[in-house]
Amino acid sequence: LRPVLQDIPWVIVGGVATRAYMPERATQDLDILVSHANGHEAIERLKAAGYEVVTPLAVAGFLVRSPEGAEVGVLWGDYPWLQDALTHPRYDPAGFPVLDLPYLIIMKIEASRGRDIGDLTTMLGLASDDELARVRQVVARYTPEQLDDLESLIYLGQVEMQDVRREDHA
Repeated sequence: LRPVLQDIPWVIVGGVATRAYMPERATQDLDILVSHANGHEAIERLKAAGYEVVTPLAVAGFLVRSPEGAEVGVLWGDYPWLQDALTHPRYDPAGFPVLDLPYLIIMKIEASRGRDIGDLTTMLGLASDDELARVRQVVARYTPEQLDDLESLIYLGQVEMQDVRREDHA
């Protein structure tokens, strides 16, 4: 993906992105996020590189399949925080851009599916005080209506991690 999308800002999101912040969970799908303004260009470049468009997604974007058969969800975002997130990604050990924790938390709170809640409590329970401060700051800036839910998720995550640590020492 890096050579194909080299000057289009993009980040890994979804289950694969959570690996940067918590123990890996089984997931087959790779999802990336580009700005809505760059969505068509990203798809055209992927097609030119041999990717096949499989289907539109339920959200803005498309599912594409690489020449090797790997499926990639290309999500087109139009979030108020997206430019900040694309400008300041976190990089995984392989050097791929991953959505930074505060923005991943916002995406998962807004999605609020069962697995997202589990991911949220685990990531927040494992986050350092500095990371939690950044998460609170970004949530307060972009989705202040989510602050109460965020605090509840932080609390649940910290309780969950204390229980895990207790079990590990038993």
